[in-house]
Amino acid sequence: MLRLIIFAWCAVTVGAAQASAISHETWDALLKRHVEVRDGGKVTAVDYSGMAADRNVLQKYLQNLAAVSRRQFDGLSRDDQLALLINAYNAWTVELILTGYPDIDSIKDLGSFFQSPWKKEFVDLLGEKRTLDELEHELIRGSGRYNEPRIHFAVNCASIGCPALKKEAYRGEALEAQLEEATTAFLADRSRNRLENTTLKISSIFKWYREDFEAGWRGTNTLPQFLALYRDSLGLSDAQAAKLVAGDIDIEFLKYDWSLNSTGNLR
Repeated sequence: MLRLIIFAWCAVTVGAAQASAISHETWDALLKRHVEVRDGGKVTAVDYSGMAADRNVLQKYLQNLAAVSRRQFDGLSRDDQLALLINAYNAWTVELILTGYPDIDSIKDLGSFFQSPWKKEFVDLLGEKRTLDELEHELIRGSGRYNEPRIHFAVNCASIGCPALKKEAYRGEALEAQLEEATTAFLADRSRNRLENTTLKISSIFKWYREDFEAGWRGTNTLPQFLALYRDSLGLSDAQAAKLVAGDIDIEFLKYDWSLNSTGNLR
């Protein structure tokens, strides 16, 4: 019996050690080296030529993520899980871009009439080959684990219309601050979110994923309620935020820019 107890304790100890050993330092270094911050952090541009030169480093990081088992993942804290999934989505998206770069103008160029780039099975994660859609819509949004609408300002689709690709990896211990920073920076970008007269013109992200912003996060059950939480970032006064919630300010969704978020396109 004592031997069994010792064996079980060792197994738990090893499992915990493995769970804590997941590192995003390689991805963090790549982002710091190849992502340029513009407009006070509201926008970033990716040096895909630099990423291509370091592609072997990127692929090594992706291999390390692929080695994480479902059991190991489930042993992580909620924030460590979410940080891993966000980093995986962003890193695999960069890898996808590099399969066609520099001969593409948009991530959409990597799809076809029959299959969008988000439905390609090339993401090796948690023991399965997955698509980017599965990673975002099933593992992150559809898992029921997170109820975190701010992920839409963290996952990056390699397009100008997307929220900025952060110049650092997401980390479990800093996730709350990082998500809040990403959200406020995006909402403060007047090219994608702005009040014009009595109409609030906002990114189409809020149209596509409206249900996520109305799922009760921090007590917000409507899109206007969510937006009112970030009145300062949107440049709204308290009175304007109250009108928004009351339905006295119209909402219009802006056209999305699918151009590649490369340094050449964002000069």
